[in-house]
Amino acid sequence: MTSSEQYKREIMKDLAQGNVESLDDVTTDSSTQYENFDDFAQRTTTDQRRQLFSRSLHPEKIPPSQMEPELQQAIAQIKPNERDDVARAFFKNLKERGLDERHLEQQLGLSTHHASRMSADDVSKLASFVYHNHPDIFREVLAEQPGIIKFLSNPVVAGIIGIAAAKWLGRHK
Repeated sequence: MTSSEQYKREIMKDLAQGNVESLDDVTTDSSTQYENFDDFAQRTTTDQRRQLFSRSLHPEKIPPSQMEPELQQAIAQIKPNERDDVARAFFKNLKERGLDERHLEQQLGLSTHHASRMSADDVSKLASFVYHNHPDIFREVLAEQPGIIKFLSNPVVAGIIGIAAAKWLGRHK
């Protein structure tokens, strides 16, 4: 069994059994139970989401063959203005690391380095690059721009947000 299959089984088993111990400090307080993703995104702060994703995002456990199609699908479904915001946030954080937008445009084969003109495919390439090479930046952008997450459908990929998933589902028993 590959590590990603094992990871998937662990996450799904924990969620199915309501095992919140392995999901860190998930509480049963009704103020932390959310009806759906939008409720979660609106009622949590960037700092709360940052903490959740820092504990649950493990790029080494999800192979590119599973993550890249998920990112592509998710980014294609978010609103164009949200996609622009995601691209801008990635570029801003990468620039702070000394990575130039024009260089990234060439390196990743993007159609442009202007966030507002990027296609969903361009943003997907950028997101995949950041996910695999700068997971801390990926987590930061997810915390700031959580819209991508609600369109992730693969259970293994959704496992990166296992803690948040338990809260979104409200752990109905």
